[in-house]
Amino acid sequence: MPAKKPIVAVADAPFPDFTSAEQVLAGFDATVRKAPEPTPEAILEAAAGADAVMVTYAKLPREVIERLDRCRIIARMGIGLDNIDVDAATEAGIVVANVPDYCVDEVSDHALALLLTLARAIPRANQLVRNGGWAVGELGTLHRLQGRVLGLTGFGRIGRTIAHKAQAFGLQVIAFDPYLPAEVAAEAGVELVDFDTLLARSDFISVHTPLTPETRHLFGAVTFDRMKPGAILINTSRGGLVDEEALAEALDTGKLGGAALDVLGSEPPAPNSALLRREDVILTPHMAYYSEESTAELQRKAAEEVVRVLQGNPPRCPVNPSVFNAPRRAKGGSSTHDYATVED
Repeated sequence: MPAKKPIVAVADAPFPDFTSAEQVLAGFDATVRKAPEPTPEAILEAAAGADAVMVTYAKLPREVIERLDRCRIIARMGIGLDNIDVDAATEAGIVVANVPDYCVDEVSDHALALLLTLARAIPRANQLVRNGGWAVGELGTLHRLQGRVLGLTGFGRIGRTIAHKAQAFGLQVIAFDPYLPAEVAAEAGVELVDFDTLLARSDFISVHTPLTPETRHLFGAVTFDRMKPGAILINTSRGGLVDEEALAEALDTGKLGGAALDVLGSEPPAPNSALLRREDVILTPHMAYYSEESTAELQRKAAEEVVRVLQGNPPRCPVNPSVFNAPRRAKGGSSTHDYATVED
């Protein structure tokens, strides 16, 4: 009998188009099934008998993963993994891969754009002129960037790129990353410090930390109280890292000088969000990653991971690399390790 065509289920793909991924998968002669909505029921229906699942923001909890009978790889179209139960996938023998290197320039540019916008009071200045004003004194106190301190929580690819770009503006960069050797930061001209020191010294803090149970609301009331008075918080990582109610209170009391958030705990924000109508807060719609080039690269790289694994090759960026050497067995006992041997 002819070899079975591979099936790739797409849990969600919130992009203007999905062409880059579809071109890669078409070259592999794969059948692509898209879930009409990112609900467990719709995802499972699309993934019935699927050999791979591609996912962006949709949730893949244990109860969904345990029902992916034939799935050999979950390819995350993004960097973070908080929407996938990686432990459940590992137990099920499913490789999880992500794309950690696709939007480094976009996110670093966006974080710095938010920093500059707040530091130079651009929103207030724009509104001042539109209201018929012109007096610079109405904008409040502004400081030059030269010599000010930018603190980075997390010093991975994006953090390192931000440091390089920020140093061109004369910012002094410090970083907190408990997993990073001090010499790596030193090579980038960045001082590695503990978290309390970063909070106390930073005029700007840019967040680049994964969202885990331990880091949820890392920036909350206690943290804000330990930050340098008037500091500005920038988050382009994950919304759950910031307690938004505590942030609003810290802004109300004048403890913080402003905030710029590309990500929120609830997206889009509720109409009654305490942050929506504040002049000292900039909100953007989870767009830091976005450019035509980055989304095409993201889709292509995620689809290429699917092809690699289904052809029996190791993924480029495995999250749980041990799984690849323990091939998944489909229900009924037939091995799915060598896709070319799978038949109807």
